[in-house]
Amino acid sequence: MKTTNADGTVRALSNRHVQMIAIGGTIGTGLFLGSGSTISKTGPSVMWVYLVLGFFFFLMMRAIGEMFYADPSQHTFVAFISRYLGPSVGHFTGWTYWIGLIFVCMAELTATATYVKFWLPNVPAWLIEISFLLILAAVNLTAARLFGEAEFWFAMIKIVAIVALIVTGIFMMVGHHPTPLGQASIGNLFHNYQLFPHGMANFISAFPMVFFAFQGIEFVSITIGEAKNPHRVIKKAVNETLLRILLFYIGALIVIMGIIPWTSLSPDSSPFVQVFKLAGYPAAAAIINFVVLTSAASSLNSCLFSAGRHFYQLATEMPATSRMRQWFGTISKSGVPAAAIVLSAVLVLVTPVMSLSAATTAVFTIVTGISSDMYLIVYTLAMVAHRKYRLSNDYLEDGFKMPAYRITSPLTIAFFVLIFASLFFIQADIIGAVGAIVWTLLFGTVTTVHQARLRAVARE
Repeated sequence: MKTTNADGTVRALSNRHVQMIAIGGTIGTGLFLGSGSTISKTGPSVMWVYLVLGFFFFLMMRAIGEMFYADPSQHTFVAFISRYLGPSVGHFTGWTYWIGLIFVCMAELTATATYVKFWLPNVPAWLIEISFLLILAAVNLTAARLFGEAEFWFAMIKIVAIVALIVTGIFMMVGHHPTPLGQASIGNLFHNYQLFPHGMANFISAFPMVFFAFQGIEFVSITIGEAKNPHRVIKKAVNETLLRILLFYIGALIVIMGIIPWTSLSPDSSPFVQVFKLAGYPAAAAIINFVVLTSAASSLNSCLFSAGRHFYQLATEMPATSRMRQWFGTISKSGVPAAAIVLSAVLVLVTPVMSLSAATTAVFTIVTGISSDMYLIVYTLAMVAHRKYRLSNDYLEDGFKMPAYRITSPLTIAFFVLIFASLFFIQADIIGAVGAIVWTLLFGTVTTVHQARLRAVARE
């Protein structure tokens, strides 16, 4: 039976959809392509980085999950920032997060073209980008259930690839399979083990890299407003976050370094490709290229879904007479915020134009770095909002509570602040970190002034 929310959206996502969306949000190209670079910096110690970050992301998801459990009718966690930290902070966070999502969509769209050109080198990138964007925008406009079905299969492909890697790796390590680099063995992880093999600076720089690999894990919370059984789904999806990280990330890393001694691992190519080639599968590059293509398409699909809901949320917070609210604060007959999705997709269409100019591409890279760093600020504000929720009348004593809140909440906030501070010690991240601060100060001031004027007009 179809359940419709008060705002017209439809609760069409089943538990299997939400679980796969959760997995898809946890696993991305950071694992399939970026893990080689991270391993080369820290060696086997990288698993400590993934464990620590996985633990704090789990705590953040418990905080967000607790608020959604109290009010599952909300479409984005930014709604709670508006509610508990005030309209000015909520407005700033909503616009910041939405703009960040647009740039993530643009980056993923660019990636899809790169992966497709592996097979079709003569097809123009702009044509590939427009084709993918039109298909996935249509999927998002049709119904939430179709989006969920697409994400289910995208995530399934990623899971099959990781499970295949782990099974292949276990088989090779148990049999001490000979390789051109020696032999596959779990002992490769502990041979000449050091916590900081390339110095503490490289170890610390791995934290932001892994942080951005996990970025997007909160997408599962955005599906709660359209899940059929939100209370049960919230608990299951959030509680299994840490387990998925341990299984898919740590399991894959153990196998990769068990087969290829980490000192011999190339940071410039996918460690998945390197492992499968050593296992005797010459088509590994093409297979993994297909997997990362689906991973990028999955991220783009989720980004459009999330961007549409966030812009819809922004529109509904505008005054009733506002044109923006009238145009974008509406739900279509299919139960989705169609106008907000279309606007988000149109802005992402800038990508094919930008890809024609090298100078524009350089600017795009800088802006994308700034928007990525902004997520640290948004996540921190979500944690602060959760603390305010705990002091509010909305707090459910028998709800889905964040464990050991008095200790874990300030610890998580402090950890995010430390991650942001570490960006200033990494040459490639300094511009993004400074840009994030400048954006916060400038746009934060503009937002505060604008909200004050709106309140003054309302009083009059």
